[in-house]
Amino acid sequence: MTQAELRLCSLLLRENFGEIVEKVGNSLLRTGPRPLRLLVGDTGLLPDQVKKALCVLLQHGLARYAPQPRGPVEYEARSERVLRLLRYPRYIYTAKTLYGDPGELLVEELLLHGHLPMSAAVARVAERLTETMEDGKSMDHSEVSATFARLADTHFIQRCPVPPEMPPEVPHDAKVPPAPALAIDDKDRFLVPRLSLVGKGKRRHSCDEEEEGEHKAKRQKQEGGSSEPPPDDGIYWQVNLERFHQHFRDQALVSAVASRMDQTSSEVVRTMLRMSEVTTASGASHTQPLSSNEIFRSLPTGYNIGKAVLDQYLALLADDPLEFVGKAGDSGGGTYTVNLHKALVSLATATLESIVEERFGSRCARIFRLLLRKKHLEQKQVEDFAMIPAKEAKDMLYRMLSENLVALQEIPKTPDHAPSRTFYLYTVNLMAAARMLLHRCYKSVANLMERRHHEMRENKRLLEKSQRVEAILASMQATGAEAAQLHEVEEMITGPERQQLENLKRNVNKIDASENQVDETIFVLEAFIESTMKRP
Repeated sequence: MTQAELRLCSLLLRENFGEIVEKVGNSLLRTGPRPLRLLVGDTGLLPDQVKKALCVLLQHGLARYAPQPRGPVEYEARSERVLRLLRYPRYIYTAKTLYGDPGELLVEELLLHGHLPMSAAVARVAERLTETMEDGKSMDHSEVSATFARLADTHFIQRCPVPPEMPPEVPHDAKVPPAPALAIDDKDRFLVPRLSLVGKGKRRHSCDEEEEGEHKAKRQKQEGGSSEPPPDDGIYWQVNLERFHQHFRDQALVSAVASRMDQTSSEVVRTMLRMSEVTTASGASHTQPLSSNEIFRSLPTGYNIGKAVLDQYLALLADDPLEFVGKAGDSGGGTYTVNLHKALVSLATATLESIVEERFGSRCARIFRLLLRKKHLEQKQVEDFAMIPAKEAKDMLYRMLSENLVALQEIPKTPDHAPSRTFYLYTVNLMAAARMLLHRCYKSVANLMERRHHEMRENKRLLEKSQRVEAILASMQATGAEAAQLHEVEEMITGPERQQLENLKRNVNKIDASENQVDETIFVLEAFIESTMKRP
């Protein structure tokens, strides 16, 4: 694990869970799998604090445990899962665009709590939606549970693995494992329990009523918990991040086809991806073969194109040099697949070309594209093909070489590797360049996060004052204060302070937008590296 990744993971853990969880997570990330005793010694925290921090990490899937044959249970941090904390806003926004407000809040609740039973998630979301509605209206539980079922059917959420059921008659001398082995059948992963969730979301009223409700709940707990367990007790659900990544990849692919060809071509590719989104595994290099007749029947109703026109579009896509779509056979009017690996290679290549052009200019980008196309070239050949003067071409090649964007391969004519009898060929190692840029992206996000924290720290006093004024205004409006009184409270924040708050808000919004843009680049590079590593 690189220093940039470790720093970013540390910042993400601190921002989302606080300093204690960050300290424990950092220790696991630096040292690898460790038992509880060594964790306590390394972090200098109390055993109870370390246990609670581990509970939080396990609850959110940021760590895992493994019982050892001889010795205590060892805990290990999942760095790739910690880095996904950066993408949480994107998951929530995607759920909103696909399934509306109920989908957005269901995914948000599951990400916020790590995992939840269906009944608890539905009740929480119904309550939150009711609070945003007009007086007299409320959100029905059945509507939210229908959205929950749709999320499960499209594999955006999945059941959590569960410990195996213990037989009813266990002998006293039977050896009990130190930690349960969690597992779940593939057929049950997306199976929604049949629950009759009847009810409506309730509004929260005054603070007094909330306190009264809390006291009542505590009293019930002390008396032995008279309330019966929910019908889906023990069945927990979590967000399926792989499915979201599959959706992001498909969206990027459709956008690439739209910009290269036209909107109808992108809609044909979108239809093919939608037809095979649940049947294609997340790491597959191709989608399942689909016949042109099936694609024609599945096209959206708004696209009134004939079968002959569709066949022409499919032929054009199959003949395209990027090979996003390939022909798999001739049955059923011709069967076609989407080549996911080649699509990811094209997306990663376009990202690298764009970065080279932004950093070094259009002439360097021309040399970079030339090396990608021709694979290996000598310096003289680069000068001739790119039509750039020798001095400039040499300077540009050396600059890209120093940044590890191009590589130099030596091919000696004789065993002694004498420079006069050696060919020096420039080439682009796509994987090495992608890894280097991914490392830089992690570093950029960590810098952006630290800049945001610095901005908030510098203006802490002003932010606290603004929050106090807003709270006073809200309470006065609730009690029906006059406009003159409200204006007087608003004037507690002076003109220069208001300007400073506006500048802070604008800067923080810019930093947030930059984080999201860098994360899009991270996603493309990670998807390309993962796809290339999985290929035989």
